[in-house]
Amino acid sequence: MEEMTAFCGLACHLCEARLATEKDDDKKRAQVAAQWSKLFKADIKAEDIHCNGCLSQGERIFNYCRVCEIRACGRGKNLPNCAYCDDYPCKKLDFVFKVAPEARRRLDGIRLKDRA
Repeated sequence: MEEMTAFCGLACHLCEARLATEKDDDKKRAQVAAQWSKLFKADIKAEDIHCNGCLSQGERIFNYCRVCEIRACGRGKNLPNCAYCDDYPCKKLDFVFKVAPEARRRLDGIRLKDRA
């Protein structure tokens, strides 16, 4: 499986929504929707789970990603992800790093490797 790191550092290649989309697995979509509804205190339906990953140029992307300011910023700067930004890390990433510290470790690793 080819790695895909979202702009914020989350691992798209491991994301259950992306995997369910790739496999066209409606049962998995329903499971992800139920988990995310509970986790994010939102009403997410199985039909909302259609995503090819944050870096996708197509229309199959999770609803939140369409309005994500981190994704919009990275795309606007034409970056592979935030590790390549001159302003890294910025305030936009604070929440992601708080709830998913592995995202910061992943971006820090990319940044370190790129500058070596």
